[in-house]
Amino acid sequence: MTMPLTTTRLGPDWPCQVKAPGSYDWERSAARWLRELVPARYASYPVFVRHPVLLARHAQIQVEHEIRVVRTALRTARSDLPRAGLHEGVIEHTIKLYAAEITQLQHIARGIRAVARALTESGR
Repeated sequence: MTMPLTTTRLGPDWPCQVKAPGSYDWERSAARWLRELVPARYASYPVFVRHPVLLARHAQIQVEHEIRVVRTALRTARSDLPRAGLHEGVIEHTIKLYAAEITQLQHIARGIRAVARALTESGR
């Protein structure tokens, strides 16, 4: 079942790797993108292959967990990394990397939510 083309695809959160809802094979492109966001063993589970909405749910949980991990790494970097013998320049670079990663993961999480909504709507 396909849903009519919506403005969901035009939103800034819609992943460019996923075809527009309602277009040919869009759900397959959504599942392919979602599989890239979860550990490989999960991506191959038959229930996730058959039900992309479940895959989207797991991807959302996975990315939310990653955000928490990177926030912890960022919060503790200034105290932990000097004890590891890293120079200030490396520490500053790492802090910038963590901050950028949080931004990227938040964008991915919004994309997952948009795709999950579209998958849910197409299944109705």
